[in-house]
Amino acid sequence: MLQPRAMTVRTRFAPSPTGMLHIGGARTALFNYLFARHHGGTFLLRIEDTDRERSTEAATQVILDGLAWLGLDPDEAPVFQSTRQARHAEVAMQMLAAGHAYRCWCTPAELQQMRERALAEGRPPRYDGRWRGRDPAEAPPGVAPAIRIKAPRDGETVVPDLVQGEVRVANAELDDMIILRSDGTPTYLHAVVVDDHDMAVTHVIRGDDHLTNTFRQLQVYRAMGWAPPQFAHIPLIHGADGAKLSKRHGAVSVLEFREQGFLPEALCNYLLRLGWAHGDQEILSREQAIALFDLDGVGRAASRMDYAKLTHINAVWLRAADDAFLTRETLRRLAHRPNLALGTAAAHRVAVLMPGLKERARTLIELADAAAFLVHPLPLPMEPKAAALLTPEARLMLRELADVLAATDFTPPVVHAALRAFAEARGVKLAQAAQPLRAALTGSTASPPIDTTVAALGREETLARIAAMASPGS
Repeated sequence: MLQPRAMTVRTRFAPSPTGMLHIGGARTALFNYLFARHHGGTFLLRIEDTDRERSTEAATQVILDGLAWLGLDPDEAPVFQSTRQARHAEVAMQMLAAGHAYRCWCTPAELQQMRERALAEGRPPRYDGRWRGRDPAEAPPGVAPAIRIKAPRDGETVVPDLVQGEVRVANAELDDMIILRSDGTPTYLHAVVVDDHDMAVTHVIRGDDHLTNTFRQLQVYRAMGWAPPQFAHIPLIHGADGAKLSKRHGAVSVLEFREQGFLPEALCNYLLRLGWAHGDQEILSREQAIALFDLDGVGRAASRMDYAKLTHINAVWLRAADDAFLTRETLRRLAHRPNLALGTAAAHRVAVLMPGLKERARTLIELADAAAFLVHPLPLPMEPKAAALLTPEARLMLRELADVLAATDFTPPVVHAALRAFAEARGVKLAQAAQPLRAALTGSTASPPIDTTVAALGREETLARIAAMASPGS
């Protein structure tokens, strides 16, 4: 068995730009990034765009944008696999010259017949090796040959996997895979090996759906006499029902999570704990994750996506987030909503009230929802429960309360003292005065503390909103 190379750790994330960066790919990128950082190594990015018909620039940009948003920036410029086809062909020709590969002139019709016969006989549909030792002089005219690897037929291939343990397959179960197609383009399984070798990748950390590919790829390493990297195949992510994660389970694209109001720190924190264990500590910063992460903590069982848990973790990160950042993000999201009065005054109100707003929100969307009343012109939309608080008696009380507030300094302590004195003078509890006021100012029964809400709105806006709701015809 070939011994894996020993050198400075170099990992890679190698997505195909044929669609979005999904959540499973994001976790794979995160694990590669953290493993490299933990061991003082290098994290690389390779865009596997050899499928020119399906690979698009837009999909490539989505991958780059998703990784940038997650803070998983590669240490070197991305490698585009499509630019390396000459190198892939060069290695195939070296294998051919060394007798480790051969030309195959099978036509598509022959390969289809071979497949149908195997299936009819209950055998796996594998290439039968008919050109393995055949004289090239027998090649049919007008047919361009593919190049196939001459895989071993005896013994077994062993993968000492860092997550799955030692995994074996009998070589008799492996066929002579194509490494260079008849049109001269490399196959995926061949190109990946050449690229990983040339990029000096030491650890291939990827989904366990690639495990069968690894047995085939090791044949290329063996034929070239290259030391293979160490492999770690991590279990996939399933939905809560145990089925393969799909659209029906909710967001699966990384950038969808961004639009749904999740913070990148929270998503990375959640993905870290999705299949990797370290005690009971739930919230981990990037620095803590780098210090703690290693492959011995990765489990072998598939993980289940839990959106409730992700939302909880996001709420924790949101409460710890910088208020200035949250204010900018809230205003950005509100700018896409109709009929709101955004401007300097509105931005100031959101900034002043942000410490209270973020305590109740779980996502940036909820935060924007909670802040919308601060930038909504009159008349305010009223929730049914809030409207029910504005009885004729409450409206009369609000008119009296407006006179009291008009004579105060609009700072939270002064407002709080004024409200308490007003309630005591009327012989009611503070909440009996505060709740109708909250309804009039916010259109809701829930908000940050009423004194800070009044202070954030300011004198002019507070009195205008009270007047709009306290008038007899409102």
